[in-house]
Amino acid sequence: MDALDFSLLNDFQRNFPLVSEPYALIARKLDVSRDQVLDTLAKLRRLGAISRVGAVFRPNAIGASTLAAMAVPADRLNSVARFVSEVREVNHNYEREHPFNLWFVVIAPDNGRLEQVLGSIERTTGLEAISLPLVEEFHIDLGFDLRGEGVKRISGGPPPRVSIGPSGQRLVAALQEGLDLVPRPYAALATRAGMSEGDVLETLASWLALGLVRRFGVVVRHHELGFGANAMCVWDVPDAEVSALGKSLATEPAVTLCYRRMRVTPRWPYNLYCMLHGRERTEVLGMLAGLHTRHGLSRYPNAVLFSVRRFKQTAARYAELEAPRHG
Repeated sequence: MDALDFSLLNDFQRNFPLVSEPYALIARKLDVSRDQVLDTLAKLRRLGAISRVGAVFRPNAIGASTLAAMAVPADRLNSVARFVSEVREVNHNYEREHPFNLWFVVIAPDNGRLEQVLGSIERTTGLEAISLPLVEEFHIDLGFDLRGEGVKRISGGPPPRVSIGPSGQRLVAALQEGLDLVPRPYAALATRAGMSEGDVLETLASWLALGLVRRFGVVVRHHELGFGANAMCVWDVPDAEVSALGKSLATEPAVTLCYRRMRVTPRWPYNLYCMLHGRERTEVLGMLAGLHTRHGLSRYPNAVLFSVRRFKQTAARYAELEAPRHG
């Protein structure tokens, strides 16, 4: 990875320019040409280091989402995982080390459709899917500072619901695969959404200000950048203590995600989650040991679920793009 690769991967995961020619502005900041920026981003996308350049929406601010888990017999895991990955509303699907071995995220336009998707998966596979909706977020920025020096963004409380209207729906649908790697990507985005370039830029800026969009920029893929070990760490914390502990845990540099989810007792009693990423398993276990020591986490029932296989990792799909209406 050369200096330009690193700068594009690390320094533009958020605060991506909302101007007509963002790649030209980035090029001026990095003292390179616009074509170098475009060619490098295209290369990084081909290599899988980035999935897209675009928006990361705040969970449940539009649409509805949940984390789901299934206990799949070993001899059926590949076929069940393949079927789950083919479901359009599923955007992440992983095997993890636990009797609940298949974990996936479902995102739908509303709760009704979310329940329909989960029900369809259960009927087709003949297996129960436990649904673990988000209750409180502490750190869900989804950025990944490669220097390990990023400022943590701590939040709490339920996410606000935002009404975005028909034009907003079209823009969300057009944006799901990210910005085009062309000189004026917002103009191309506007054409797909049936809007003007100015309206697109104004809308994106307002969504960022409202917190509807968590961040806008380069979305990296951890595994392809050498962070091959990741673990979902969970604890069963008394409800009266979980918010304060979650906010404290979220400030830790090693924690890449931290949130509270609904329990499904007695099968899944855990309510506090964090994600840890490292280059090796031993590195992640060392991070976890430090968290336990500093925050007294050993006193709570807990589990560590390392990722084994990634079956699917795509952008969230909140809407389908219809042909824009004119006139």
